[in-house]
Amino acid sequence: MTTLGRERAYAKINLCLFLGPTRADGRHELVTVFDSVGLYDELTFAQAGADRVLSDGVPGRNLVADALAALRQAGWGAPPLQVTIEKRIPVAAGMGGGSADAAAMLRAAQRLAPVDAGAVAEIAARLGADVPSQLRGGPSLGTGAGERIEPLAPLGRYGVLVIPQPFALSTADVYRESDRLGLPRSREELERLRASVQVTLADRLTPELMVNDLQPASLSLAPQISAALDAAIGSGADRTLVCGSGPTVIGVFLGADGEPRAADAATALSEVFPGTIATGPARSSQFAH
Repeated sequence: MTTLGRERAYAKINLCLFLGPTRADGRHELVTVFDSVGLYDELTFAQAGADRVLSDGVPGRNLVADALAALRQAGWGAPPLQVTIEKRIPVAAGMGGGSADAAAMLRAAQRLAPVDAGAVAEIAARLGADVPSQLRGGPSLGTGAGERIEPLAPLGRYGVLVIPQPFALSTADVYRESDRLGLPRSREELERLRASVQVTLADRLTPELMVNDLQPASLSLAPQISAALDAAIGSGADRTLVCGSGPTVIGVFLGADGEPRAADAATALSEVFPGTIATGPARSSQFAH
């Protein structure tokens, strides 16, 4: 089988996530800041008799298969592919692993055969709110339901402590719980926060910015997450958050020494929380792999 190339699919973190009212399509308005981190899955592309996607970490159909099907519908003329996904990003963990894989498929597609960039962007938005932010990688401001993306300047140096949990949380369940708890903000408050986020990020990344409105809902559904949050605080993180809809917990270590401090924390916590790792922002040049 002829290998045609590889593509890394970088995880994302939400450095803030402010939750607004429900839209007519049933999704919530959001203001969120994404950044890509150095934890990644890897996709390998090989010529095959028919399109198929193989992944030990994701049973059944996944977003890469949906991306492939959408590309074919858009007239993409690459030969039939076998796409093999080596999973390293925790599954159903709030780090956008499935979306990252789909975005990697769409990036690679543009090198494998001609395809209209506008069609790729439209496919990304249709596949899910996290996919557009992961097409180009790096920091971005997401509005709408997260699908409207505005690239941001690099946010400075920081390290990330990643504490996976031994269970998954359904994103839909977390959003339903947030509604039950009355967490969504008004549209007016959300707009004020969007303006505040843009002004703050023009200066620097600050702990005060790092708020996840979905966190109380995740904790309501899985109170055991609080042990990881407490451990991350105790490890010296400048800010701790449930990542996206959870259940993964992240600790953010700001500054030039952030990555080594996060690495020390991961070493200290790995026996209590298996799979704990440290990482940092992914550089834009890494998306060329």
